[in-house]
Amino acid sequence: MHLHEFAMGIGIALINIIAVYVIYGTTRAFWGGRQTTETKDMAGSITFRVASLQGLILALVFAQELQDYSDIRADLVTEATAIADVFNDIRRYDTPQMQQVQTTLATYVRHVIDHEWEALSHSGKLSGQGWQYREEVYQTVLDLDPQTPRQTDLRAHMVQSTQKIAELRQKRENNAVRVLSGLFWFAAITGVICVAVPYFIFPPTPLHLALLSLYGGYTGVIMYVIYAFSDPFSQPGALPPTAFTQLLLGEIGQY
Repeated sequence: MHLHEFAMGIGIALINIIAVYVIYGTTRAFWGGRQTTETKDMAGSITFRVASLQGLILALVFAQELQDYSDIRADLVTEATAIADVFNDIRRYDTPQMQQVQTTLATYVRHVIDHEWEALSHSGKLSGQGWQYREEVYQTVLDLDPQTPRQTDLRAHMVQSTQKIAELRQKRENNAVRVLSGLFWFAAITGVICVAVPYFIFPPTPLHLALLSLYGGYTGVIMYVIYAFSDPFSQPGALPPTAFTQLLLGEIGQY
């Protein structure tokens, strides 16, 4: 995590703590001196139930966003593997088009790293140039005329791999335009309010305020991480194209 991302997370946590203090102070100013034993029992019961529901909502959304984040990283590895397979299989096929295909694949990898990845964070769209590089490789592979069973198998595998590249590119673009529903944020913020309100029954002692800070800060951190995971192509949770950069460290990087 970079320093500014860490600072942003701390800032969100502090804002959430302040919000909890404001809610606590406001409700205590209205009802602080009017609670009875029954009020304390009821407030404790409501706090427990609302906090449990809020924790469940945050946990489920956190787990889903983390899974989607991990899937994008896994898809990038799968695409890089497909690229490497075509790069190596075209050599095994032993065709005059080998140099053309390998150079185009290397150019495609660099284009994704240098241009498309950043473009996904701004526009959520893949470039036409990237699709053109993939199409050049696909058309070249389709036009191959296998003469032996070995070449037939290699061509089939390369066709399948280039189709996989297109599939994963489309999936990546769909993930880039996906946004976390506003209903989640409504539920999360409402949960913070509904949990903070019943705490008016407790006097503002240093220990009670510290416990409120703990609740508000941790809830803010969790919501910040969910927000970061919801957009894997933009800061603060930007996912680097590590699998592609690793390709350039190998033979592909020589083209």
